[in-house]
Amino acid sequence: MTGAGRRVGRAIAVGLGTRGMRVAVHYHGAEEGARETARAIAASGGDAFTIRADLRDAQAPARLVADAVKRLGSLDVLVNSASVMLRTPFEEVSEGVWDEIFALNLRAPFFCAQAAAPHMNEGGVIINIADLAAFEPWTGYIPHGASKAGVVHITRALAKRLAPRIRVNAIAPGAVLLPDDWTEEARTRLIETTPLGRIGSPDDVTRAVHYLIDARYVTGQTIIVDGGRHVR
Repeated sequence: MTGAGRRVGRAIAVGLGTRGMRVAVHYHGAEEGARETARAIAASGGDAFTIRADLRDAQAPARLVADAVKRLGSLDVLVNSASVMLRTPFEEVSEGVWDEIFALNLRAPFFCAQAAAPHMNEGGVIINIADLAAFEPWTGYIPHGASKAGVVHITRALAKRLAPRIRVNAIAPGAVLLPDDWTEEARTRLIETTPLGRIGSPDDVTRAVHYLIDARYVTGQTIIVDGGRHVR
């Protein structure tokens, strides 16, 4: 499970623990957060260990998967959650920022899947965490949205390539956790323009993960978890 040290990634990892799974908790900078995730997984009935890797490094996905397989023996589920979301006004986008976003958000999940697939059991599951930005033109986040649209594409392509042995799906969350610097006015406006009339929660994403693990006749799909904002 990549990006499991904080926010939505942590919630998903702990949710895997409730299924009694052994979870490899990946992190980069959030070491204490990852340790807290591992403790929460153990408390929920699972087992966990932490692995640090900077997935912006092109060689890191293969090393991360190899470390996990060494501890686990084989893999049943891979959740690609690690990503970065940077506000990038059009005029300020640099090549370096573009490459950093794509390295983590798109290249890393592809190569994690490539490394993991040979070690996955029959009926294995890969779940990629995309974003509502994959489907909407957020002009302040163009590189982010493009990278997440790429995640949707590789999900479909990998689902076709790895079938029938492995199912590959994605989840595209909307507003399930707001940035810390959001004003109350902005929060209220978001709620008022969301058809279901509320902010989501990490648990909403976790429930979608559980569904995709269990949905044995579903592959190549991206489930949008956004309270209906994509149809507003």
